[in-house]
Amino acid sequence: MDTTLLVIQLLNGLQLGILLFLVASGLTLVFGILDFVNLAHGAVYMLGAFICASLTFVTGSFVWAVFFALPLVAIAGYLLERFIAQPLYERDHLDHVLGTFGAILVIDTLAHLVWGPAGIAIPLPAYLDGQIEILTEIVVPTYRLTIIAAGLSAAAGLYWLVNFTRLGMLIRAGASNRTMVSALGVDIKTLFSLVFALGAVLAGLAGMLIAPITEASLGMGNNIIITAFVVIIVGGIGSMKGAFYAALFIGLIDTLGRAFLDDIFKLFMSSAAAENSAPALSSMLIYILMALILSMRPQGLFPPKLR
Repeated sequence: MDTTLLVIQLLNGLQLGILLFLVASGLTLVFGILDFVNLAHGAVYMLGAFICASLTFVTGSFVWAVFFALPLVAIAGYLLERFIAQPLYERDHLDHVLGTFGAILVIDTLAHLVWGPAGIAIPLPAYLDGQIEILTEIVVPTYRLTIIAAGLSAAAGLYWLVNFTRLGMLIRAGASNRTMVSALGVDIKTLFSLVFALGAVLAGLAGMLIAPITEASLGMGNNIIITAFVVIIVGGIGSMKGAFYAALFIGLIDTLGRAFLDDIFKLFMSSAAAENSAPALSSMLIYILMALILSMRPQGLFPPKLR
């Protein structure tokens, strides 16, 4: 096996895992605390990419665009919670699914009206658009390492927020017993709005980070939201620790499977058969792994201590 290719694919898998965590952590916050199934989370991911793209051309700087786009995505998340999620909190999960699916259609249509059907490529500044030699003969794009560093920083900041701040204490208390938290005088509606906005910021940040690579495009959140749900199910619904480790695990498995599965198959079958079967199996690999893990640990790898 080519060591250089392996290292590069490991970094690709780590990058995918970090992006998955940013999306899945927002889902974990909303579903773990609010008990709300938000299919529109992927649309917020797309919205973050488009807002960042527009602000990049307005400000002339991708970094400043991310800085200004984050509060705008937070406002979008607040509006989504206020007008879509809030009226559905007391309804069952099927109503959540139907309501947020309708929100996806509305957001996609609005994005189409504002930005048009074509994708928007985001130019990177010169200092992010180069390459770095991390080991002998192993050169990786600077921006890939930037995504990994930014994602890990966001994960560390989220860990600090949830575990070492008063807001984090209220979030954890609300996840355990929202009725008691409300009885103690906490404005539970405001807390829910803050949690929803924070989840939107995390998803929007993931969209902003990936957009310079894939460009901002309509429906870009539809695929990642499915994988993000796999992440929170494998990691344990409501567990931030589980979301982090499951996202890295799934990101690596998905990337390495697509890169090396055909080579593995060629060890015991013909090249033609391997090249035909490997892509099909690699696309199903994370779902097969999810089924295997849940058959042994129905609550996920790292279920929350209190539910």
